[in-house]
Amino acid sequence: MVEAVMLWNEPNNLSHWDFQIDEGWTTFSKLVKTASGAIAAERPALTRVLGGMSPIDPNFLKTLDASGAVDAVDAVAVHGFPLDWNHWQIHEWPDKLREIQAVTAKPVWISEVGVSTFGAEEVQQFGLNRTAELLAGRSERIHWYSLYDLPRAWPATTRHREAEGSSYYRHFYMGLLREDGTPKLALKDFSRHTPALGICQWFHFEDHRLDDAVRRLKDLGVTYLRTGLSWADSGRPNAQAWFDRQMQALEPFRVTVTFCFTPEGEGVRPHHTSPPRDVRPFADFCAAQVRRYA
Repeated sequence: MVEAVMLWNEPNNLSHWDFQIDEGWTTFSKLVKTASGAIAAERPALTRVLGGMSPIDPNFLKTLDASGAVDAVDAVAVHGFPLDWNHWQIHEWPDKLREIQAVTAKPVWISEVGVSTFGAEEVQQFGLNRTAELLAGRSERIHWYSLYDLPRAWPATTRHREAEGSSYYRHFYMGLLREDGTPKLALKDFSRHTPALGICQWFHFEDHRLDDAVRRLKDLGVTYLRTGLSWADSGRPNAQAWFDRQMQALEPFRVTVTFCFTPEGEGVRPHHTSPPRDVRPFADFCAAQVRRYA
């Protein structure tokens, strides 16, 4: 069942929202307020969450608060990867949460946290157990990213790709399972942390891993999950049929569904990170999916 919707993903990360076009997140704030209102009109009790910020930045949240965007949601969210990409250490997690809690009274969700096996599987195993120890009881939702490694044939959603060096390649090692479905060391530990920990798993359009993922998540004792429905994918042939299949398969879990990514024809520039020229079509997309699945 859908328990929450999240509006965009990492809006303060240029790989997901072009804030060089949208200076001060003016369009983004309008998008959040308009979409949130459309969702509330369909399902007033459904929890609305601001897209998880990465990096964790209280000043970003202050900017959105000043525009009224924070008032339009029920919770805010953060993403953290201190053993891979962030400039802080894993033991600082409680401090990073407090930085955000100091500037908002909204609940703070952790909608992505993870550790890659780029250097060694033992690093991920340590990171999982230490993260669970540090964050237990500190947030209503803690989504571990992710169940599967990103297949090497698929591009990671970043700006510079291979030019980023090892920072880019780490995206392909975030799973508890390898691309071929074989387990890594941390997998055997994960079930010790469920149901307190959930999973964030993005499913690509017509993703071949969907049914296996459902089986694996049940075996791990996962009860809540974060995933996405891409506005950019909604114009593909058979898009709604795929959305139906995905959401039906995930019905056993409490799902936070993330709405994000701009269709090329809707953007200020033709790119999925672009602010849309008009936020209303995004709000209509959100309302239609909530009406169908929530």
